[in-house]
Amino acid sequence: MEVTNVNNAFNNAPSSPTSEQVLGKDDFLKLLVKQLSYQDPLNPLDATDFSAQLAQFSSVEQLSNIDETLKASLDANYLLATSINNTMAATVIGKEVRAVGDQVYFDGQQSTGIVYDLPQNADKVTLEIVDNTGQVRRTIQLQDVPSGESTFTWDGQDDAGNTLAEGTYQVRITAEDSQGEPISVTSYINGLVTGLRYADNGPVLMLGKIEIGLSDVYEIHQP
Repeated sequence: MEVTNVNNAFNNAPSSPTSEQVLGKDDFLKLLVKQLSYQDPLNPLDATDFSAQLAQFSSVEQLSNIDETLKASLDANYLLATSINNTMAATVIGKEVRAVGDQVYFDGQQSTGIVYDLPQNADKVTLEIVDNTGQVRRTIQLQDVPSGESTFTWDGQDDAGNTLAEGTYQVRITAEDSQGEPISVTSYINGLVTGLRYADNGPVLMLGKIEIGLSDVYEIHQP
């Protein structure tokens, strides 16, 4: 009975195998044993071919072991990095941080600052205060705003002059130059870190009622 050579069986495998089509070391061993059991006694397998197939089997086993070792190493590195990030995040509690973000917290009484940065002079800057339902509660128009960092003090009122309820609001900021072309705007969140929460995607810092990811923080100061 003619049996297809292990080499040919491997080389003729699909170029993009699925998980069921991938040959592992156990498959190579079964294929080798099956080939030996069906070989022609009058025309046994050539010793050179047999040695080459044994070498192939050994190589597959070694590659499989290397893959398992690499996976274990990557898992260990991930756990180490996570542990370091969690430890570092805990040291930020009680310090003032600045992070990229578009939220502002209003306590129902005191005015609060909205910080943003312009890469160039803006002919017009529009700030929209949006509540948690997506409704725009206040629209502020600013004229001739210079480049660099600016702070607008929001009194917590809506367009009708009514004081809004305590809560976290989104701030949408757009800017235009003198030609009406849009200008990119970066908004910031400043605050004192009062707590820490660990999420699946990393540590989350709590600035009062506002939560920000540790990866969004770019400045840390003593209060």
